[in-house]
Amino acid sequence: MDRKLHLLEAFVAQDDQGASYKVFGYEHLVHAPISAGFQQWEPTGVAEYKLASGEHLELEHDGVLRVAASGLRLKRQ
Repeated sequence: MDRKLHLLEAFVAQDDQGASYKVFGYEHLVHAPISAGFQQWEPTGVAEYKLASGEHLELEHDGVLRVAASGLRLKRQ
């Protein structure tokens, strides 16, 4: 099944030293053909966050975003 990301939001987050990072929130969509010639994209219920640089972020239970590769913790502003 075809998949794509749909931009939901963009915001600024800061680390503990006050450095700012641009964050993008995406929703996963899947292609769902409904009838001949018609196409529709349906949300899967899965979201993901990435830095503007493309690095993947993990959303922790307390709302903090953690850079997967480095462990850097960011708080939404």
